[in-house]
Amino acid sequence: MSAQSANLRLEMDGQVAHLLIDRADKRNAFNMEMWQAMSGLLDQVERNAEARVLVLRAAESGAFCAGADIKELLANKDDADWRSANQAAINQVQHKLARLDMPTIAWVEGDCVGGGCGLALACDMRLATDKARFGITPAKLGLVYPLHDVKLLVDLVGPGQARRMLYTGVLHDAEEAQRIGLIEQVTDSPDEAIAALLSASPHSIRESKRMIRFVLDGQAEENEETAEMFARAFTMPDFAEGTEAFVEKRTPDFGE
Repeated sequence: MSAQSANLRLEMDGQVAHLLIDRADKRNAFNMEMWQAMSGLLDQVERNAEARVLVLRAAESGAFCAGADIKELLANKDDADWRSANQAAINQVQHKLARLDMPTIAWVEGDCVGGGCGLALACDMRLATDKARFGITPAKLGLVYPLHDVKLLVDLVGPGQARRMLYTGVLHDAEEAQRIGLIEQVTDSPDEAIAALLSASPHSIRESKRMIRFVLDGQAEENEETAEMFARAFTMPDFAEGTEAFVEKRTPDFGE
């Protein structure tokens, strides 16, 4: 599947991969080509040995993503094959993004609506400026939000707030979004969060992300795999460096 799109691009800044949404004239609305290209770009990030953090953001300050390209949806609304392929592409992106083998940040500077909010939900953390607005608006269009996205929403804000957002389609400002747990922080820049992630153990972050995913997917009891994940950490270079730095009262250097 092609990872090329005029409206998406991947840029590396040291150990930070920036996945840029670049369709400002359409408020960064996603079409089928973009969903298909994003899947390939996420594969590229996963294969990049230098990448330790992924930041999903708009290429230009303003709207993060207004959701689906409604004109494209209307043009294909009677084509069952197109609708099926489009939904499969969306599901694939959401699944990959939620399970990417590194921490992910959605950096939101403007409107984050519908499918755009779904992209933010699939990231590990959502950081936003005070100009950001969040909403899930299928109820205003007579549509239904996909199950995977609904689960991500409920996992974050609980069923009550999820119902309020889904039933009404209202937009929340950044302060309200933080209050209900939709975003983690209102800030002028994601740099502090990125620096904190880069200073921590990559192994610890990666395995913690896996553990959290197990819990979110319904696992409540230890099994052989999770017990091994815990035990294996004691044999890893990150543990040796972390404990040595602790004893020596210095900042650990976990390298690349």
